[in-house]
Amino acid sequence: MKDIFDKVKSEGRNNLTEFESRKLLEKYKIPVVKAETASTLEELIEKSERIGYPVVLKVLSKDIIHKTEAGGVALDIKNERELAMAYTSMLKKVKSKFPKAKIDGFFVQQMLKNGYEIIVGGKRDEVFGPVVMIGFGGIFVEIFDDVAFRVVPISKEDVMDMINEIKAGKILKGFRGRKPADVNAIADVVLKTAKILIENPEIKEIDINPLIADENKAIAVDARVILNSK
Repeated sequence: MKDIFDKVKSEGRNNLTEFESRKLLEKYKIPVVKAETASTLEELIEKSERIGYPVVLKVLSKDIIHKTEAGGVALDIKNERELAMAYTSMLKKVKSKFPKAKIDGFFVQQMLKNGYEIIVGGKRDEVFGPVVMIGFGGIFVEIFDDVAFRVVPISKEDVMDMINEIKAGKILKGFRGRKPADVNAIADVVLKTAKILIENPEIKEIDINPLIADENKAIAVDARVILNSK
């Protein structure tokens, strides 16, 4: 990953693009949702057909960290017509909110509808060093504030304690007829996130949000990685 980190810093930024973040997760064998990049609507249509609808469309820009707030995310696109509409609308919104942002292309990925939304992350604390976090994920993570932290290194038993500590831990065991989540798969992602922080001191923060978990697996849908400014 050093070549990617060096490239990011040479460009005067400290945030990895989604494509670069995926490369980091893939290196540590964290499952990621099926996705492809494209630069034109024609390419998006072709690659969406290959992935299979419904899909999610995201803007790719090194100048935009929070894509949702910029209008750079469109969910549950069911066909070519909806894709074309989302593409046109997204360009308009992003250019309106970030007129100086350079748009590098677009990301189209499989839409995962079923499963529990979890956030897994970590940061480099000034006092404790690397710490990992797990909690209720999705767009409401800051509202519910349902998270648990641990200083790394950690064991699988520590992760299970974290899962039991959060309110969402009860939901993951099965809720109103829904099957329980694969907590072992979730724990594996937390342990690998801890390893990422230990082995890459350049990383200041990492968030996998959401991590979609069902009864068989846990898959990263989106990730944000911030490097130290020094």
